[in-house]
Amino acid sequence: MARLLSVLDPAARGIQDLRRLSGGASQETWSFRIDGGQGQRLILRRAPDAARSGGSGIGMAAEAAVIRRAVDAGVPAPRIVHELMPQDGIGTGFIMAQIEGEALPSRLLRDPCFAPARTKFANQAGSILAKIHQTDPAGLPIPTQSPQEVLADLAARHRAVGDARPVFSFALRWLAEHAPAPRPWTLVHGDFRMGNLMLGPEGLRGVLDWELAHIGDPAADMGWLCMESWRFGNDDPVGGLGRREDLFAGYEAAGGTPVDPAAVRWWEILSALRWGVIIEEMGAWVRHGTDTSVERHVIARRASETEAILLLDLLEGAA
Repeated sequence: MARLLSVLDPAARGIQDLRRLSGGASQETWSFRIDGGQGQRLILRRAPDAARSGGSGIGMAAEAAVIRRAVDAGVPAPRIVHELMPQDGIGTGFIMAQIEGEALPSRLLRDPCFAPARTKFANQAGSILAKIHQTDPAGLPIPTQSPQEVLADLAARHRAVGDARPVFSFALRWLAEHAPAPRPWTLVHGDFRMGNLMLGPEGLRGVLDWELAHIGDPAADMGWLCMESWRFGNDDPVGGLGRREDLFAGYEAAGGTPVDPAAVRWWEILSALRWGVIIEEMGAWVRHGTDTSVERHVIARRASETEAILLLDLLEGAA
């Protein structure tokens, strides 16, 4: 990192407080401060050693390109300061400006200092999603995913894991029978949820982790945000902090196309299934010894929760 000082800030004397942050399951996230010069606080987002040749999601270079495009369109996201080059000797990734705030859901949902932010969260989230979806995706090196392609991919991944889950089979059939009508595709964040959103006491400050960005149905981002697992024990559907009606109002007021609640509901159901399949895959990592961390063991036990969500909270009223 010290070799990059001339690029990051020519007046810098060194770096301080370099530490790895706990967030980020698939990529490494490091925080540090420039000593001297402008004294910037920066974030290094880096592919771990095992993922340098490939990695998950769209890849670090594509993620940096998406973030740059989104920032230029007015989306509150971290400014890219430097993309890592082979000669840097650090691997694959990029350095970005640090957005001060809190992203830990347990604090955001319950700490009294975030009470003002909670009251406006749903509306603000809708407004920011509208900006994301109005960002021109032309030329970005990201995939296009139709609802049918997303569903087919989930079905294939579920079969590959080999677990027999009748609830998942029921969900796959229902989703295939009720797929939303085609609509204009946009840039989609792909992981817009609590944990990837930085808030201050006054409200939403930034959108993090763009590694699942793609071109697709904008309702996908709303459905993922509203999925029950991202409410962390609260009842309100929008990240545990607000109503769908406020999310939709904020979206349309910021220039987003009129929202189809039925399409969002379809994506919410698919999101529960998607999270369940991801959990199944994590269980396979544990069984095969690919990832034996405590975190992975804990998450891998929770596929049954998504079955309950699909039956009790989603499919019961939609079947």
